[in-house]
Amino acid sequence: MTPIIRPARADEYDEVARVWMNSWATTGIEAASDALLEKLRARVPVEVAKGWSLYVADDGGTLAAMLALHLPDNYLDQLFVAPEYQGKSVGRMLLTFTREHLPDEIWLRCVRENEKAWRWYEREGFVFEKETVEPTNGFTMKYYRWKKPSTARR
Repeated sequence: MTPIIRPARADEYDEVARVWMNSWATTGIEAASDALLEKLRARVPVEVAKGWSLYVADDGGTLAAMLALHLPDNYLDQLFVAPEYQGKSVGRMLLTFTREHLPDEIWLRCVRENEKAWRWYEREGFVFEKETVEPTNGFTMKYYRWKKPSTARR
C-alpha cells in the first residue's frame, strides 16, 4: 500500500511529534527521549499557528512521515520519515508533493551533521548555498535551494 499525503489533523499532532522524534533519532545527532518528545509536541501547534502547512503520509492509519511547508516563503521546513518507512521512497513522494505546491523554487535548511539528508537533497537537485550557525540551537545549518529548470527553448 502506498501512503496517502494529506493535511495533518490537530488530534494527530502528538503522533506527528513522535514520527519527527523517531526519524531525527536515526541521524545519531540526538537520542529519542521523553524530553525531546515533549519539546516537539509543544512545537507542532506553535509552528502551525505561525504558518506551517502540515501534512502527513498516512499508511492506512499509521503515520509514515510528516512534512511541514511554509508556502508563502517557498520553504520546506521539516521532512521526516518514520524509521520503518525509510528507504521506501516515502521521502521522494513527499518531495514530489512539495514540488507540486512550490513548483518554481524551494529552499530548506539541514543540520550539517545530518549528512544522509543533505546528500539526498543534493541528489534530488538542491544546490548548496551557505552554512550558518542557528543561534536557537547551536547547530550549523546548510542552506539549499531548488529552482524549476528553465523551460525556455534555445
